[in-house]
Amino acid sequence: MIKLIVTGACGRMGSAILKMAAADPVFLVTHVIEAAMHPLIGGTIDVPGVAGASFPLEDSLARVIDDCDAVIDFTNPEASLFNFQLCAEKDRAIVIGTTGIPAGSLSEMRCTEGAKAVISPNMSISVNVLFTLVEKAAAVLGAGYDVEIVEMHHKWKKDAPSGTAMRLTEIVKGACPGRAWAEVTGRHGMIGERGKDEIGVVSIRAGDIVGEHTVLFAGTGERLEVTHRAYSRENFAHGALEAARWLVRQQNGVYGMRDVLGL
Repeated sequence: MIKLIVTGACGRMGSAILKMAAADPVFLVTHVIEAAMHPLIGGTIDVPGVAGASFPLEDSLARVIDDCDAVIDFTNPEASLFNFQLCAEKDRAIVIGTTGIPAGSLSEMRCTEGAKAVISPNMSISVNVLFTLVEKAAAVLGAGYDVEIVEMHHKWKKDAPSGTAMRLTEIVKGACPGRAWAEVTGRHGMIGERGKDEIGVVSIRAGDIVGEHTVLFAGTGERLEVTHRAYSRENFAHGALEAARWLVRQQNGVYGMRDVLGL
């Protein structure tokens, strides 16, 4: 049994992870954490559909970090960085699905001694298969194809482009390093013809869309589109729990979901 702490437990992803973990006999949820100013701090969280699953809502990971094997963190970039450093100091595993973490901070995290972490902008198993498919398509199609990325999320999402779209951009660039890539996140007015090595990233925010990502490769007389659509957060929660199961058996290091899945 894996002793688990869930941070950001009242958020959309935290709630989904807590519900799935509480129903999974592999996991023993020991603590649930939220920000100190959250209005429910000091009360309890009842997990719907899971008999007897009720947890006090706490505001300090540092106070309870010794009572776990792993932490799953979907919070915000500042909190995730703090939680990551704390887990590294206390020799605890952490799975981080927070998006919007600056590239410089991610580089520092990957070099942190003693860390045992899985960090991924998208915990979905099939999205990580999408990453592999896009990498192969970009490498094979090459400079003869224009690349555009379209991502859609719910109206409450705070960052744009999404972490998944940014990762897709990195993958395309890495697969074709000889191109003089220029990222474009919006077009308006008389901008002239599309640049040969532009890579457009379009963000749509509307309604309660869980998440959709399309990578479009457009050549002369044809186009290839690779799309992933998420209809609920359960797939992300499932991926995060799979990452935690895998991570506790690994040596120290900073991994991605592609490591978890053997891709």
